[in-house]
Amino acid sequence: MKIRPLNILFALLLCSNIVTGQERLRRDQSFLGIHFDFHAGAANKNIGANTTPEMVGTILDMVHPDYIQIDCKGHPGYSSYPTKVGNPAPGLVTDPLVVWRKVTADRGVGLYMHYSGVWDGRAVELHPDWAIKDQNGNPSTTITSVFGPYVDNILVPQLKELAGVYEVDGMWVDGECWATALDYGEKAVRLFKEQTGLDAPLSPEDPGWYEWKQFHREAFRNYLRHYIAAVRSEYPDFQICSNWAYTHHMSEPVSAPVDFLSGDYSSTNSVNSARVAARYLAWQGVPWDLMAWSFAGNGEARRQKTSVQLMREAAVTLSQGGGFQAYYTQNGDGSLNLDKLSSMADVAVFARARQKYCHHSVSVPQVAVLVSTYDYQHRNLQGNPGALFPNFTGGVTGIMNCLLENQYSVDLLGESSLLPDMSRFPLIVIPECETISEVFRDELLEYVRGGGSLLVVGKTMTEFFSAALRQSQESGWFSVPFGAGKIGFIPEEIAGDYESRGGAEDIRAKVNVFVNELFPEPQVRVVSSPYVDVSLRKLNGKLQVHLVNTSGDHRNTAIIESIDPVKDIEVSVSCTEKPSRIVCQPDGKELRFKYKDGKATFKLPVLEIYDIIEIE
Repeated sequence: MKIRPLNILFALLLCSNIVTGQERLRRDQSFLGIHFDFHAGAANKNIGANTTPEMVGTILDMVHPDYIQIDCKGHPGYSSYPTKVGNPAPGLVTDPLVVWRKVTADRGVGLYMHYSGVWDGRAVELHPDWAIKDQNGNPSTTITSVFGPYVDNILVPQLKELAGVYEVDGMWVDGECWATALDYGEKAVRLFKEQTGLDAPLSPEDPGWYEWKQFHREAFRNYLRHYIAAVRSEYPDFQICSNWAYTHHMSEPVSAPVDFLSGDYSSTNSVNSARVAARYLAWQGVPWDLMAWSFAGNGEARRQKTSVQLMREAAVTLSQGGGFQAYYTQNGDGSLNLDKLSSMADVAVFARARQKYCHHSVSVPQVAVLVSTYDYQHRNLQGNPGALFPNFTGGVTGIMNCLLENQYSVDLLGESSLLPDMSRFPLIVIPECETISEVFRDELLEYVRGGGSLLVVGKTMTEFFSAALRQSQESGWFSVPFGAGKIGFIPEEIAGDYESRGGAEDIRAKVNVFVNELFPEPQVRVVSSPYVDVSLRKLNGKLQVHLVNTSGDHRNTAIIESIDPVKDIEVSVSCTEKPSRIVCQPDGKELRFKYKDGKATFKLPVLEIYDIIEIE
């Protein structure tokens, strides 16, 4: 690798002045970002040649982000800066990272790195003994072992290099929980035997399969805790996120000291993907944001999404109180095609107009849908039984969508988030789980006994709860009083049908009638098209109704040119006293309303994409 001498001098001059810039927001304060990566490989040429201060400055002028994330090591394992401790890409001709850091520091913009962690092709090419091994002892060509020396020999040294030499603000570590896999290497097998007394099973039919998977899950958590602690020992302010950790990809309580949670949702079925991720992350107790892909398709078929399409994808996340970023690809030399960013400039204006009405808002609990950690960890997915942290939500997505499209305000929570106080939620829904623990089932029954309402969906769960109630299962949909509350049963699988049909009207109508028996007085009611997501929230002491237009075939349409507005939306909100005024934000337009019997009713004439109704 040859670096141009003049560019080295330029880089040193830039680095020497990094710390003189404006104060930057930490990630928990940040609202809007842009993500760039290109996963540099051995074939990339002239890396850094066209990364100029003018290019970076233009990006900041177009979008005005709180932070930028850029590539520094992708899945191939080659670093796109001249690392002294890792594997630099052979096509480097200068150091682009000093340009990014100098300009962002001068402008008070955070700089985070896209860094592929567990997935590192170059590391295992050079060190096959660092890779996981399959059941036949063959090393992976892409995935490192969390039991091996990779974490201390490359990952930790590089993170310290980036924190110390380049003074970047933090890391968005990619290729982590979703890439880690079962390891039949000697160390993993030996440790498992020492801890459990069991031999490493080869299939779900063998004894100890669940224990084998749990052993690997804890190994990943320990790996994450280890490298965070190692970096923080020298750089305590360095901010770290492991992509998709402690999200619905890894639906469990947060058990590592990550600074923020994040993930990049589906590039095509983006609205539904964001609906799930945002509603789960909002209850994990850690600052969070989500990333949309700015394009759909691959290779020559790749097309940039429209501004309105990205605005709506942002709205789904913003309406749950989180931050938003969008992913744009870098060129093969690490530079940017600035023409692509015009859509993000539009999205930035859209998001900033709403920031003070949505960022860090909190839910007013209405309907909770369980995303069960117990069920997630006990399932063996067909076709991939060894998956440790798969993108899997069971019946959650279909049930959630059906409830949202009946205009209920819906949150997604695991057992640990629900248990401190189930009574916060007037209705709890158990989707089509294969199993939940008997202890948690009994907690749910106590919640009902105290006056809560519970909806149980699916044949398996209906049988599980019916057995606890010592009641025979009926053939159709039915409900039973229990203590001061009520339990409703839908003893059939409806989620998959609803999701695959893109919102089946017959199922939606039937569910609405049934849920209304269990939860007849939601705090907010909306009468409109089914395709308006309703979220009841609070911010700065004000009650809010967030409305997002989800009309159109966003599930199957890669590029959406326009979104039809929804008109004449009727809203009724229960209030303890008559509001002084009701305002539609961000336009600041006051809405006329009536107040009677503890309810304020009003009409929103038109919803383009995303509005917030503040009740003062």
